[in-house]
Amino acid sequence: MENLEEALVKFTPGALKQLRALRNTGNLEGGKIRIGVEGGGCAGLNYILQYDQEKPGDIEMNIDGILILLNKAHGLYLSGITVDYQDGLSARGFTFENPNAKTTCGCGSSFGI
Repeated sequence: MENLEEALVKFTPGALKQLRALRNTGNLEGGKIRIGVEGGGCAGLNYILQYDQEKPGDIEMNIDGILILLNKAHGLYLSGITVDYQDGLSARGFTFENPNAKTTCGCGSSFGI
């Protein structure tokens, strides 16, 4: 059975490797990684993946040694999401596979529910 962290948000080995590499650069602004959503983008909501400090209403998850923050209210939009990192010639960066998204934009960073 999955634990709470695995049920809410999944990070592929490639995404975890990239997050560790970023963490090890020593440029942590907050020490923890926030995943969330914000209004905007061509489909209505944008994904957030950034360094941040813990705030009231956050869930803190330890996913394979990386501390991840998620605002409880964003769980509705992100439950079951898989975050990957692509490092190819035609695509580079974090990608989001969201089973809750009803619409997505062409760039993959915006979605609608």
